[in-house]
Amino acid sequence: MNFANTALMAALAATTLSVPALAQGGEFQLPEQCTSSTGMGNMDRSSMGHGSMHGNQDGGMGSAMMGMMGMDMNLEAMPKHVQENMAKMMITMPAMHEGMMNEDADVAFACGMIAHHQGAIDMAQVLLDHGDDPQMRTLAEEIIDAQVAEIEQMTTWLAENAN
Repeated sequence: MNFANTALMAALAATTLSVPALAQGGEFQLPEQCTSSTGMGNMDRSSMGHGSMHGNQDGGMGSAMMGMMGMDMNLEAMPKHVQENMAKMMITMPAMHEGMMNEDADVAFACGMIAHHQGAIDMAQVLLDHGDDPQMRTLAEEIIDAQVAEIEQMTTWLAENAN
């Protein structure tokens, strides 16, 4: 499958799935079942560092998150694929953490894995945008197909089973 077909399939999947993959601001959005009944009650999630992780996506490339991960580096000096992978990771990692905070273990698993799978899709797309090796490109396409299907399965389960 070539890049154009992969891009078309990804766009089609994104519009047909009930998972809102990326919101207007480029921020990953979990299904509402993942955020409406977390075990954190009304706690301000910014107190856990989420406020600084979600923001600062441009320019500083999320320096607060990079610092939390012990990664003191100049991302602007890194190759474009590294910059893109890190920017995407700074979106899905906080969502994965938020999803896993649900009081119900099954819901927490599904919510955390949806964000985790989106991270895999994002990484695979970066490879398709920048990579040359045919074997790795094929693997990236397979990962996208598998992860999109699993996100759909988990989203359907959440819609049918989560409060």
